[in-house]
Amino acid sequence: MNLHESGEMYLETILVLSKQKTNVRSIDIAEYMNYSKPSVSRAVSLLKKDDYIHVDENGFITLTESGLNVANKIYERHNVLSAVLKKLGVSEETASNDACSIEHVISDESFDAIKKHISDVGTLK
Repeated sequence: MNLHESGEMYLETILVLSKQKTNVRSIDIAEYMNYSKPSVSRAVSLLKKDDYIHVDENGFITLTESGLNVANKIYERHNVLSAVLKKLGVSEETASNDACSIEHVISDESFDAIKKHISDVGTLK
């Protein structure tokens, strides 16, 4: 799978679920994302093939090192961007939805500049 927004969303979801539950299964992902089981099954298969996740004999899904790296990157972007937008007065729901869109397209350079700026000026404190 050429990792695009959808792949990143799945990896981020697996990370979030793994923080909430001991074991993550495809059905958990489907319920969390409100996606069909066949869609999740296809994505899981592609992510496994490309070594972003591991699925054990019980169907439990874990992130590989490369999958964890991507998931952490997207998760950090989501959290920072949501916080910045909320600090600017955007409602929590809108900030989260907008951050979810922005997190996949913003360049590393721009995101790093935002993080540096908020660190320098203490925007989120």
